[in-house]
Amino acid sequence: MELEFSGEIWFWRGPAPWHFVTVPEDQCHELEAASSMVSYGWGMIPVTARIGSTAWTTSLWPKDGRYIVPIRTNVRKAENLDVGDSVRVSLTVGGLS
Repeated sequence: MELEFSGEIWFWRGPAPWHFVTVPEDQCHELEAASSMVSYGWGMIPVTARIGSTAWTTSLWPKDGRYIVPIRTNVRKAENLDVGDSVRVSLTVGGLS
């Protein structure tokens, strides 16, 4: 399964601070339908993500009935991104693209 969407980078200041992009609701329904085949626990869904020319493997995290994509520091630096920036995200669920 492959998905593409645009979203805004946001920062969570919790005990383990991290940057994320939230998957739009429509695509979250598609992910939920596929999650039983690929999830490895806690609702986490393994993906290969891409923003610009930077790709990385990660897992989508369930949050408030949707999924969020963690954006690593090296990805933000490589693509010159910061909180509030709108980005185009490509996801390949369960494998490399």
